Amino acid sequence: MKQKINLITLGVKDLKASLAFYEGGLGWKKSEQSQESVAFFQLNGLILSLFNRRSLAEDATVEDSPTGFSALTLAYNTESEEEVNQVIETVRKLGARILKEPQKVFWGGYSAYFADPDGHIFEVAFNPYFPMNEKGEVILPL
Repeated sequence: MKQKINLITLGVKDLKASLAFYEGGLGWKKSEQSQESVAFFQLNGLILSLFNRRSLAEDATVEDSPTGFSALTLAYNTESEEEVNQVIETVRKLGARILKEPQKVFWGGYSAYFADPDGHIFEVAFNPYFPMNEKGEVILPL
C-alpha cells in the first residue's frame, strides 16, 4: 500500500445542515461530482466527502453507535496566529462549538479546536515548523 490518503468521508446526520456549514458558511466549493446524497470538496490534493452517517456505517458493515471522542481530528493549518483567530471567529458565528480557544501551545505553535455540526473535531493551527507552499500545502521533509 502506498503512503497516501485520497479521500476522507465524514458521516453526517443531516447533509443539508452540513452543507449550510461548509458550503454556505465557510464558503467551500462543492465539486460537480457531488450528488444528492453525497458532497465532495477538493482540498489541496485530498477530497473531503460528506455522507449520511447511517448509510456510511451500513456501507462499512458496522453499527452506527456514537462513541463520543473518536480519537480523530482534522487539521487546518494557517499562515499566522491572526488567521487562527479569524477562522475561529468565523466558525463561532456559524454555530460551531469551540472546544479550545486560540492559544499558545506546548509544541511552540498557536492553535484552537472546534466541532462542526456533527461533532467532527477540527484543529486550527499556526505551526511555525511546518512550512507551506504557495498552494497552502504543508511540505514536510522526507
